[in-house]
Amino acid sequence: MIPIPSGVRVWTATGDTDMRRGTPSLALTVQESLKRDPHAGDLYIFRRRSGRCGQDSLA
Repeated sequence: MIPIPSGVRVWTATGDTDMRRGTPSLALTVQESLKRDPHAGDLYIFRRRSGRCGQDSLA
């Protein structure tokens, strides 16, 4: 398990995410869907169609 530093916000992207997309595409999802800066140091969690959390991104 990776410890999350205090003060880091965790954001979950709702809906199905194509996990074949690369980091730049997921960063664009953060900007468009969550209206957040993907480089602000927060943690973003994306959900696969199967319902499992498939890829996390700590910017």
